[in-house]
Parts: sequence; structure tokens; C-alpha cells
Amino acid sequence: MRTINRIFINGEFVQPQGKDEQILINPSTKEVIGKVILGNEEDTRTAIAAAKMAFKTFSQTTIAERGEILQRLHDSVLARMDTLVEANINEYGAPRKMAIGRVKLAANIFLDAKEALENFEFVRYMASAKVVKEPIGVIGIITPWNASYSQITTKLAVAIAAGCTVVIKPSELSAIQTDEIVEAFHQAGVPKGIINIVNGLGNTVGVELTRHQDVAMINFTGSTRVGKEIRRGAVDTMKRVTLELGGKSPIIVLDDVDFEKAIPVAVNQVLTNNGQACIAGSRLLVPEHRLEEVKRIAKRTMEAVKVGMPSDEATTLGPIVTKKQYKNVQHYIQIGIEEGADLITGGVGHPEGLEGGYFVKPTLFANVTEDMTIAKEEIFGPVQAILTYKTEEEAIEMANNTPYGLAAYIHSGNLEKANNLARKINSGTVLINGAFHELKAPFGGYKESGIGREYGEYGIEECLETKTITGYQKTY
Repeated sequence: MRTINRIFINGEFVQPQGKDEQILINPSTKEVIGKVILGNEEDTRTAIAAAKMAFKTFSQTTIAERGEILQRLHDSVLARMDTLVEANINEYGAPRKMAIGRVKLAANIFLDAKEALENFEFVRYMASAKVVKEPIGVIGIITPWNASYSQITTKLAVAIAAGCTVVIKPSELSAIQTDEIVEAFHQAGVPKGIINIVNGLGNTVGVELTRHQDVAMINFTGSTRVGKEIRRGAVDTMKRVTLELGGKSPIIVLDDVDFEKAIPVAVNQVLTNNGQACIAGSRLLVPEHRLEEVKRIAKRTMEAVKVGMPSDEATTLGPIVTKKQYKNVQHYIQIGIEEGADLITGGVGHPEGLEGGYFVKPTLFANVTEDMTIAKEEIFGPVQAILTYKTEEEAIEMANNTPYGLAAYIHSGNLEKANNLARKINSGTVLINGAFHELKAPFGGYKESGIGREYGEYGIEECLETKTITGYQKTY
């Protein structure tokens, strides 16, 4: 069993002042694989002080100097590929292929930020004024358990590109993954105080970051409920907040597309990251007169999903991360049944032979109506609800009938029509015909799915203040 009793402050691993412990469990086996000693408010204040001191010099570095740091971070993460992959498999339950992809993604985000940095316009001229973009200050970064590596590097990369220092509070449930990637940051030789990491709970470390006057900005990914708490907590110090929150993403399948190709893709859009993804396509909207065809194809697709141990190369869907989250998904499946949705495949309980872990049956409901709980609330598991529409106008109304607006999907044989419909959907990202997310483009949500944007030049922009200077060319 692994014990983690260190946090990273001012370029060094130090023992936390906090005494609370978090037990770490392998979700595939329910076995205890470690524990982490959590930091507290005092540790957080020490980390903030280190970041504040480092900001004085780091904020004055050149684009070339920051680009070189980003390159080193990329190289160092890739150098620890094997250990990072194993940690993701054992602590999160990611299938091996997915874990490898996640580590590569986490590393490549640094290169994307470096490219965006080199193209960023930090100084502009408007009439008689010079407008400059300056680093905002110390950034508090709070990340979730479902994508620990990429969430940390996404937020860290743009902060460094902007010239900001950071204090990161990763999920306490991802402590082994955190320890491994922090080791990579340490080996990259980043100057002291730029990166600080404190393992801890939201109601201690998170609250301190949110309220501390020396933290200029909070960059958070997680639930909408917590995001609202952070926004309220940041008011007194007028912090900037970037919030990437929950989703209930619609998939609109139009009548003009080849269903044998589109429906399998649409079904798999709810299975991303073991179904634990804010962008998961959990609402499948299809033409009413083709429902039976959709049910047949979708059922066949869902039942072909290989659920199993993440270490197995053939596995495509691993377990849910914790007992609590497993019970939550089971609760929603049961509610779907009780509210009268048609259970096409899956259901409550474990898949046969996988009772030893937090495995969920890939579940598909049909004849779901908009007033049903499974059509409204974020489930965060491999559960998809099929709803039907009569007209394309109704499909758009249904897609937008949610407090969320993070991602949406369209499948159509007519790209012009698909692009026109994309403009009508209230969502920060729309993906057409199985396209992937472009991580050099901005990502974020409408409505209760968040505030601000991440990735690339838009992510850097969030970390900057704007200053106008006039009279810069005049002399007395």
C-alpha cells in the first residue's frame, strides 16, 4: 500500500501540516491501494505565499523563457509515461488504451499552449492608446477526479504561458496520479514557486484558495453546485473565476443520415471516460418515426461494449471511480425504471462476473420524456436516454431545454444543414458527425455549464488583465 505524505511548495516536496487522511481504493477491485495525508489551510497559505513571491519575477519573463518551460514540462510528462499510465489504470479505472491517450494528451497540452503563446498579441494599439495584456497574478487551480492529468495540465499550461504562478488543489481521490505528475513537474526543473500543489479537501484547501486576498483568480472544473459556491466565495475579493461545470449534452440525429453509421457513434458518445465526462452525450434525440430502428441499432451497439478490467487490452469501459458514485449511477437507473422509461439494455447491478469492482452495466433507455429525471439531471455514468422529436425545430427546442450548455452533437448527411443547426444550439461546443474536440480552440459552457473558456489563446486570455496606456509617445 502506498502512503503519500508530501505536497509540493516552492520547488520542494514537504510534509503537510494537515493530519487528515484520505483512503485510496482501486475501483476495479475495491481494494485499498494507498492513503494520502491531506494539507490544510496553513499549507495553502504557505503555498500562496510562495506563488506570490515567485510571481514578482516570473511575471517579467519573456515569451521565449516561458515557452522553454512549457517544452520541458511536455518532455518530462512523456518521460514518465509508464508510471502515469499505471496510476490512471489503478486509481481511476481507465482502460489501458484510454490511459495512454490521457497521458499523451496531458503532455501535448503544454505544446499547444506554447504555440498559442508564440502567436498571442500581448500589445495592441488603439488610436492614441497602447493596450497591454499583463499576467493577472496567483491563480488557484481546482481540478476533478475524472480527468486528473489533463485537467491539471490544461489549467497549468495557460497560466504559465500568461506569466502567472499557481497553487493547485487536485482531487484527493486522485492522489497517486497527482504525486506521479508532480514528480514530472519537479524533474522538469521549473523555477521555484511557479507550481505549488496541495492535496486537500474542498472545504479546507479549496475554500482558502477561494477567499484568500492574494489569489487573483480561480480556475475550477467540477460540479455546477460547487462552482456556484466558488463564485459566491470569490465575491469579497472580486476574484476572476473560470468555471467549467456540468453538462447534459444532447445528440441530435437527423433523418437524412445513415443510421447504421451514425447511431453507433452516437451511443459511444455517452461512454467517454467510462461515462464519467461532463461532455457525455446522455440525451439521444431521434426522429419519432424511426425509433424502432434506433432502438435496434443502439441496443446492438451498447451490448457490444467490452466492460472489464482496465488492464485488459480489449476493455473499452472500466468501472465507476468510487462506491459513492457507483451508488449514484445505480440510483438514476432505478429512477428511470420507476418513472416509466423503456429499459432497452443494461439496468441495475453489476455486469456478470464483475461483482468485485464498481462496474456498471452500459444502460440504454427509450421512450424517455423531457420531464423524466434521467432526461434532466447529470448522471455521470454510462447511461443514455433516447427521446424522440417530430420536426427539426422541435429537436432544437429539446436540445436547449436544459440549464446546461457545455457540449452538443449533431449527425446529418447534409453539412450545410448541420452547421445551420449548430448555430441554434445553446452550447459552448458543437461536434458534427463524430468530430473530435479541438484542443487549440476555446472550450467552455453556456448557462450553468460555466463561465470563461479554456485552451489555447482563449485560455491564456483568461489569465491576463488589460491595461490601457496613453501618452506613451509624448514628452513634456
